[in-house]
Amino acid sequence: MELFNNIDWAGLLVDTGLILLKLIAILIVYAIVKAIGNRFIERTFGKVSEKQNMSEGRSNTLMNLAKSIFSYVLIFMAAAIIFETFGFDIKALIAGAGIIGLAVGFGAQGLVSDVVTGFFILLEKQMDVGDYVTAGGFGGIVEEVGLRTTHIRSFDGTLNYVPNREISALSNHSRGNMRALVDIGISYDDNIDEAIRVIQGVCDNVAATNEAVIEGPDVLGVQNLGSSDVVLRVLCRTQNMEQWGVERQLRKEIKEALDANGIEIPFPHQVYVEKKEQ
Repeated sequence: MELFNNIDWAGLLVDTGLILLKLIAILIVYAIVKAIGNRFIERTFGKVSEKQNMSEGRSNTLMNLAKSIFSYVLIFMAAAIIFETFGFDIKALIAGAGIIGLAVGFGAQGLVSDVVTGFFILLEKQMDVGDYVTAGGFGGIVEEVGLRTTHIRSFDGTLNYVPNREISALSNHSRGNMRALVDIGISYDDNIDEAIRVIQGVCDNVAATNEAVIEGPDVLGVQNLGSSDVVLRVLCRTQNMEQWGVERQLRKEIKEALDANGIEIPFPHQVYVEKKEQ
C-alpha cells in the first residue's frame, strides 16, 4: 500500500494526458500532411501529363506509385516521432533494426523479389492502369501497379492482389488496335456464295454505323467444315477494348440477315420417338 501511496497520481495523469494529446496531434498532422501531399501529387502529375503528352493510364500508374512511396515515408516519420514521444532512442532502434534485418533478410527474399520485379515492370512500361491484361493466372483490368503488388480487377468484379514475383509472363491485350472475330455456321444445303454476300452486306453496314471499327469487317471465307455446318469467318480491327461490343453487334445482325434470306444456322435437334404399346 505504501508503494501506491507514494505514487504521484496527479503528475502521472498529467503526463499520460500530455502523451495522449501528442499522439492525437501527430495523427491529425499525419492525416493533414497526407491529404495535402496526395493532392499535390495529383496536381503535379496532371500538369506533367499535359506537357509531356503522357497517356492517362501511364499517368495514373506513376501517380499511384508516387502516392504509395509518399505514404510509406510519412508512416516511417510518424512512427519515429511516436517512438521518441514514448522515450525510445530512435537511433538505437534503427541500429537494432539493422541487426535484426540480417536475421530476417533470408525470410524476406519474396518481398525483395516483388520490389525488383515491380521496378522492371514499371521501367519497361509492361502495363499501365486501365490496361486489360493476363498476369499471374488472372485476367482483367489493371487498377494499380505497385512495387510489391499489382491489383487486377476481373470482369466479374473480383479484385485480385497479385505479388509481382508471380508475374513470370504477362499478356497485355490493350496495346494497339484489337481484333473482333466472329464464326458463323450455315447449313450444307445453303449456297455459300449467297451466304457470304448477305454477311458482307451486314459487315458493310456495321462499318458505316459503328465508330469503333477501324478496318473491315470482312468475310474471310470458309473457315471450317464441321459435322453439320460450314463455318464462315468474319474479321475486323477495332478500337482498344471495343472488340466485344463489335462482335455482339455482328452476331445479332448476321443472325437477323440470315433469317431474312432463308439461310439456316444449324443447331442440334433431339427427336423423341413415342413407343407404341403392343
